[in-house]
Amino acid sequence: MVDHKDVIAILNALIEASKDGEAGFRSSAEHVDDVRLKDFFLRRSKAVGESVRELQALVTALGGVPVDATSIGGTLHRRWIDIKAALTANDHLAVLNETERGENVLLAAYREALEIDLPPEIRAVVLRHLQGIKRNHNLVKHVRDIYTVETAFD
Repeated sequence: MVDHKDVIAILNALIEASKDGEAGFRSSAEHVDDVRLKDFFLRRSKAVGESVRELQALVTALGGVPVDATSIGGTLHRRWIDIKAALTANDHLAVLNETERGENVLLAAYREALEIDLPPEIRAVVLRHLQGIKRNHNLVKHVRDIYTVETAFD
């Protein structure tokens, strides 16, 4: 099993990655004009934010200092969404594709964390969050598929 400091570091890495997801959904909401899609992205951002706060509470309970920032990679990804949306006139499909790509990164981070021998109570939280990320990913993919079909008939 990993030591106490390593658990805090792993949780902080997940917080950072999750904050990227939270900000990514918020950024995606800013780049669509469809009210339903905007609401979808904002609800997902809020749900991810709740997960972030739970992870931060775990870090605090372990005596650590939780991170409160996104990663450089996440910031760059959001800037890519900005650029791509601008170039494609806020194309919903482009924003959904980039959002799905961001969720793929988050899935990988959580799966990697679960490969480590975490304490059972921490592992349970990470596993529960992974299930939520999978749901988010599948929802984004489903919505993207709907927009793909809709644009095929335009």
